[in-house]
Amino acid sequence: MSKRVQFDFEIDFTNGGGIQGQDFRLDIDGDDIEDKALADYIVADMRLLMVGEVRILNKKIISEAHKRTSINSPTDPAYIDLSHVIHDGLVTYKGLPAPIICDFLSREDSRSRYAAGTEFQIGKIEMVTNTGTYVDCPFHRYEDGKDLSEVMIESFADLEGIVVRADHKKGLAITAEAFKGRELRNRAVLVHTGWAEHWATDKYYENHPFLTDDAAVYLKGCGVKLVGIDSHNIDDTRGNTRPVHSTLLREEIVIAEHLCNLENVPDEGFTFTAVPPKFKGAGTFPVRAFAKLT
Repeated sequence: MSKRVQFDFEIDFTNGGGIQGQDFRLDIDGDDIEDKALADYIVADMRLLMVGEVRILNKKIISEAHKRTSINSPTDPAYIDLSHVIHDGLVTYKGLPAPIICDFLSREDSRSRYAAGTEFQIGKIEMVTNTGTYVDCPFHRYEDGKDLSEVMIESFADLEGIVVRADHKKGLAITAEAFKGRELRNRAVLVHTGWAEHWATDKYYENHPFLTDDAAVYLKGCGVKLVGIDSHNIDDTRGNTRPVHSTLLREEIVIAEHLCNLENVPDEGFTFTAVPPKFKGAGTFPVRAFAKLT
């Protein structure tokens, strides 16, 4: 028979109160599990926040068939791709040139350089940096701001994420109210509007959802690390001002635009990564953005 752990627990919260559980059973590998490992699993599995002391009580190991993957067995993480495909001729932003993706060295031409049966392709890409799904760092807006080579990788990778739902059918302007009552500090805040459904159509480029100035100020005050959106621009492009870019990038809060597939990401319980190349003198570049479920 497989082994399971049966236990009671008591959890205190740092902001007051607590919860209790009796006679919980979980699958394990091996013959035992440490209390700390068990406590860490409960907190993560229940997605608890502001946890103080965790007490494991009346723990015992029993022989019983497993009900699901054991808590100390490694499992493959689930990844959700949040990037659009960049292809030759793609128009991301009207008025900016589409990328040219072609061969610098074709497979056919390479055959004369290598032994029989050996061939390679070397590609050539010509594009503006605002292409596909991309991130903006401070240099994009400010001459004295950090460029892609200067922003620390911690600003782009393995950020604890939260998705805020703001259906574009209910209004285009996303104000500070959409973010209140959420746990935002040190997180990647991804705004799901549903606008990605119009990607690569004429409708995508105009009258798109956007954040308002007061939303940017609120997010800055909450100490977020990154703000992303599945829309044409995080700012209202019907005017010439860009208050959201100005507020967030001055505070060195990275912006991710043209995300997709956010409908497949849970509100919480994931990390977000969108890492650009380490270019000097550039403030924007395409990324392979993705969520990893935790």
